[in-house]
Amino acid sequence: MKSFNNEKVSASVTDEQTECAASQKREERLRKFRELHFKRNEARKLNHKEVVEEDKRLKLPTNWEAKKARLEWELMTDEKKKECAAKGEDYDRVKLLEISAEDAERWERKKKKKNPDPGFSGYAEAQLRQYQRLTKQIKPDMDGYERQREQCGEDFHPTSNSLIHGTHIPSKEGIDRMVEDVEKQIEKRAKYSRRRAYNDDADIDYINERNAKFNKKAERFYGKYTAEIKQNLERGTAV
Repeated sequence: MKSFNNEKVSASVTDEQTECAASQKREERLRKFRELHFKRNEARKLNHKEVVEEDKRLKLPTNWEAKKARLEWELMTDEKKKECAAKGEDYDRVKLLEISAEDAERWERKKKKKNPDPGFSGYAEAQLRQYQRLTKQIKPDMDGYERQREQCGEDFHPTSNSLIHGTHIPSKEGIDRMVEDVEKQIEKRAKYSRRRAYNDDADIDYINERNAKFNKKAERFYGKYTAEIKQNLERGTAV
C-alpha cells in the first residue's frame, strides 16, 4: 500500500512538472508572438512614413536638393561671416585657412578646364569681354594718383561748377602703354582666320558649298597625283 502511494505521488509530481514545462513553452510562444506582432506594426509604421516622405519628394521640383544644399551653404556662410565680423577677422583669410591643398588643386584644375572665351555670340558680349580683359591688365599707379590729386586740388573730385575739360595731359608712360596695348590687339587680330574672297575667274567644279569644300580638301591632298590626268582631260588627249 505504501509503495502504491509513493507511485501516485511521483506520478502527480511528474504531471505537475509536465504542465509547468508546457506552460513555460506556451508563455515563450506568446512572448515571441507579441514581439513579432510589435515588429510588424513597427515595420508598417516605418513603411508608411517612407511612402509619405517619398511622395513629398516626388512633388518637389527636380532641383530641390541642389537648391536646399545651396540655401544651407549660404546660411552657413552668413553665420561664418557674422562670427568673423564679431571677432574682427577677415572672412576671406579664415576661409582660405580652412581649405585643404587637395581641394585647392581640384578647384584649380576645374578653372583650367573651363573655356574662358565662349566664342562670338554678339557685339555687346564681345565688347564686354574685351573691356573685362583690358581692365584686368590695368596696374594702378598709386604714386601718379597721389601726384595728380595734389595737382588738381579741389577739382580732383569735380562738381557741376568745375571746368577741367582739356586740362589733363597724359604722361609719356601712359601713352607708351596705350600704344603697346593697341599693337598687341592689332597683332592678335591679324592671326584670326578671315573668310576668303570669292574669285569669279576660278573654275566652277562644284554643285554647292559643301561640294566645293570637299573638292578643295581633295585637291589639297591628292592634287599633285592627279594634276597630269586633269591636264590631259582638259586638252582632250587622255587615253
